[in-house]
Amino acid sequence: MSHEVETMAYAYDEKKSTGNVWSQDNTYEHPWHINMTKGRSVPVDPGCSPDDMIKAARLDWTIERTGLYADINGEKVSTGKDALYRSDTGDILTLAGPNWHEVQPTEFVNFFHDFCTEGSMEMNTMGSLFAGKRLFALAKVDAEFSLFRGRDRIESYFLFSNPIEYGQSLDLRFTPTRVVCNNTLTLALKGHNSDLGVRLNHRKKFDAEKVKELLDMGREQLHGYKEAAEFLASKRWTVDALKEYYMDIWPVGERKKKDLNELNRTGKMAMDALDTQPGAELGEGSWWQAYNSVTYLIDNVLGKTQESRLNNAQFGQGRKLKVKALNKALELADAT
Repeated sequence: MSHEVETMAYAYDEKKSTGNVWSQDNTYEHPWHINMTKGRSVPVDPGCSPDDMIKAARLDWTIERTGLYADINGEKVSTGKDALYRSDTGDILTLAGPNWHEVQPTEFVNFFHDFCTEGSMEMNTMGSLFAGKRLFALAKVDAEFSLFRGRDRIESYFLFSNPIEYGQSLDLRFTPTRVVCNNTLTLALKGHNSDLGVRLNHRKKFDAEKVKELLDMGREQLHGYKEAAEFLASKRWTVDALKEYYMDIWPVGERKKKDLNELNRTGKMAMDALDTQPGAELGEGSWWQAYNSVTYLIDNVLGKTQESRLNNAQFGQGRKLKVKALNKALELADAT
């Protein structure tokens, strides 16, 4: 497919909106700065039913199975594996044995809806990545904070992920977003869980108490994150410390030992992003600015497409780099 994000539905309240849904170039900017064209992205009323969300996000297909066979000396021999494919397109999603139980798109959406209802949250965004191989959904949480007299606001979401891949499970994690630039901020503070996320087995009964527990954990973690953000915003970097920061996140390759004191290409891009990233004027010269230059680069610059950056930033190496970037920034800020 030409787009990893093939479809998306999002909650849009026209009464609360400050602008148009669609820009002049017929695109709309969603969470994570994904510009989607009309037809692939559909606005829905906040509080819509799961069925409406499923149809709007075009997740009204099922996962089907067919046996895999090998041709051995003219005989059709079962491999013991099944190919799981989409009912609407026929695209193969994964290979799995008979004992692996896939989560259907409708199951995923209904479970997500129950989670939102139990936690008094709003179904915010839903869609599919990589031709349906990963389904995702965002729930808006009523927990946020701001810096610089309200000009730099951090909102909170729960991110659901349903990878249709053998051996993987439903995943749920708390993910704040910096509104001024839509950078997603991975919660991983020293003294806390390294990654506030859980894996969910869809075969277990829905646990309402677990929802409340996760909400409490998320709000507690956000409070810790607020303290860290305020600390970073109050500490200023030096050029030498900033260079050390970028080199620690993106080390210079061993083949370039003569350049060990110089930033590599990605580090230089981050240095340039200090003054060009959205919200650069907020906390200028602070470690908060430096940290956000890294999250900005991972979410909006690195990678071939916006969609691949989304996947990397939330589910891949990019998320781990954000953890490293936050803790390193706190370490260097504490040393100043």
